Amino acid sequence: MPLIFPPPSAARDDLDGLLLLGGQPTVENLVAAYAQGIFPWPVPGWPLAWFCPPRRGILRLASLHVGRSLARAQRQSPWRISFDTAFGQVMRACQAQPRPGQDGTWITPQLVRGYEALHAAGHAHSVEVWEGDELVGGLYGVAVLGVFAGESMFHHRPNASKLAVLALASHLAARGASWFDIQQLTPHMAALGAEEVSREEFLALLATEQDPSRQLF
Repeated sequence: MPLIFPPPSAARDDLDGLLLLGGQPTVENLVAAYAQGIFPWPVPGWPLAWFCPPRRGILRLASLHVGRSLARAQRQSPWRISFDTAFGQVMRACQAQPRPGQDGTWITPQLVRGYEALHAAGHAHSVEVWEGDELVGGLYGVAVLGVFAGESMFHHRPNASKLAVLALASHLAARGASWFDIQQLTPHMAALGAEEVSREEFLALLATEQDPSRQLF
């Protein structure tokens, strides 16, 4: 039975924007959620939790900042970058990536199965950074109605995940996107020019950016 999501305005700000508990991360539920600016974020001991936070991280492509050292790393990089060639491998590498201040990962086996099904359905995508045959960095996210939402990234070499973001930004800009959702603003993304906006501003931007005819991948 597909979930019926309350409007994002009903999110509990005292609980980080919690909107709904329960359901499964099926393709149908995930597509419906992302179309409304909602995403799943498992909380230990709870049914699957769905959120639309009061503050949201975004990266406007026109505001992308590439510092001199990163630009030099990009120019001199021997790595190969690809799209959608190792989605499951990227997601599992993100699952295994240590996060400062976090004990464990929110990428549960349930979410891995759900997003792999979403990838097979053409809505979830990955960027891979390769050193020879070794995957050394990457990211994955979801594209619904012509808007991309980044989910997670990892790196096994310095700057590898940042180069994945730069490749993604160039790819999205070439296809008519003006920004993408990063959910939470991190220092890593802030250094690239990302910013935080209110839920109301995010939802207004989302409505403006959505274009069913835009094919991002």
